[in-house]
Formats: sequence, structure tokens, C-alpha cells
Amino acid sequence: MTNIAFIGLGNMGNPMAANLVKAGLNVTGFDLMAENLETAKSHGLAVADSAADAVSGADVVITMLPAGRHVLSVYADILDKAPGGALLIDSSTIDVDSARKAHGLAAERGMLSVDAPVSGGVGGAEAGTLTFMAGGSDEAFKLAEPILDPMAGRIVHCGDGGAGQAAKICNNMILGISMIAAGEAFVLAEKLGLSHQALFDVASTSSGQCWSINTYCPVPGPVPTSPANNDYQPGFAAALMLKDLKLSQEAAQSSGAVTPLGASATQLYALFNAAGEGGTDFSGIINFLRGGEKN
Repeated sequence: MTNIAFIGLGNMGNPMAANLVKAGLNVTGFDLMAENLETAKSHGLAVADSAADAVSGADVVITMLPAGRHVLSVYADILDKAPGGALLIDSSTIDVDSARKAHGLAAERGMLSVDAPVSGGVGGAEAGTLTFMAGGSDEAFKLAEPILDPMAGRIVHCGDGGAGQAAKICNNMILGISMIAAGEAFVLAEKLGLSHQALFDVASTSSGQCWSINTYCPVPGPVPTSPANNDYQPGFAAALMLKDLKLSQEAAQSSGAVTPLGASATQLYALFNAAGEGGTDFSGIINFLRGGEKN
């Protein structure tokens, strides 16, 4: 049986690890939060007292952590403790430079590694339908793919180390921009006396269609499963969108890319978060565009 160490058992990590257990894999988890460890136990995971203990004897080490500095810190702590042939998979969403440094740390110890951030939110993590964007060598990806499969709806090999993170931040920059565009369109429609349903029926079947309208419509009614029908309780919190947009702008600056719409979206989500809405679903920015009024 494959032994997996899973470090970082928060809102995403716990259901992801639970799906690995359901697939018959032996999973030992670690998290700094005691309540996350209790949840992990209820999902059938063994729990360790430290990250170093978790990786002892692991064939695969998966990390799901908040930022690049956390990934690099954990790697520095565990790489001498994990077996030499262990495969490292980092599913955190972090900056490309930190992802490449993590690959470098693994390579120094002769270990294969993959950066594999995800899209799909908590719902996708629970359902095992996440999209994984993987970066790493062909050899590393071949080993990682069957491990990712129980958690995935789709797995895409994007290129060498860091390419998964690059794909994630580019994708989420599109998402942030498109949600603002969708919100602006519905606000304009309201001012013009056009119903939400009428605009949805047109935009969702013509040139305005996009995920932010068809699947995650920012107004109540047209898409019953969208957070707009649940007072914008988060599937993907605005604070996380701001994090990803900031990563996109750091990458744009370091690479010399010009992303004016990405920059504008980052500024708007920064204002939305500063208004105390970081825990609101990112689609709730439509209320900010209305001037704080819900409709």
C-alpha cells in the first residue's frame, strides 16, 4: 500500500486527504490546528505530532499550505526526514519563484517533485473533482498522476517545475477579471430596467458567456447553486481571490508582462477586502460595485 504524508489539513486539505483514504491509500496527516487533526481522524487519517514525523516512511508527501514561505519552511524541515525516494507534491497556490525554489530543494536531495495547485474550491475537494495544474518533469508527473487521480476531475501537465503555479495564477487572473465584468454587466442591466434572468438568458448563450456567468452567476436566481443564492457564503472567499491576483501581479512584474486589467481587478478586490468582505464569496463584489447595496 502506498504511504502518503499530507501536511496542511485545512478546508481544502482535509477533504482531499479523505478522498485518498477512500481510494485505499494509507494517509498520515499533520496540521498546526488541533481541530483540523480531529477532523482528519474522522476521515480515517492517522495523525502525526509533527511534519517530520508525518513524512517518516512516506512514499509520497503532499503539502497544502497558505503561502510560498510556508512551503519552503516545511520542505527545509522534512526533506532530511523523508525517505530518499519519496515523491513531493505541493498543491498549495504560491508564487512561481517559491515553487521553483521548492523544486530546487527537492532536486538537491535527489527527489522528484511536482507543483500541482488546484481549481474547484472546497466543493471540488469534497467531490474529488478538482482540476490539478501540474508542473514538473515527465518522470515526476507520471508518478504523481495516479496519486492525484482520486482527488481529481482533471489533471493537466503544464510543463516543467513552476508551470502549474503559472497556469493557476493566469487562470485565476482571468476569473477575477471576468467576475468583475459580470458584476458590472448585471449592475448596468439593473439600472436599465433589464431583469437578471433576461440578461442571463442572453449572455449565457451568446458572446458574453463565461464561467462567471454560466456557472457562478453573481446574482440570485439564474444559477441556483451559485453563492448569490446563499447570501454570498464563500465557495471561494474574496481574500483568496485577492491573494491569487496579487500573485499574478508579482509574476507580471517579475516577467515584464503588461496586465492592466489584472492590476485593476487586484485593486478592486483589495478595496473589497478592506471593506471587511474578505470572508465573502468573491462573486459578492457585485455588491461593492453597487455601492454596498444588495439587490
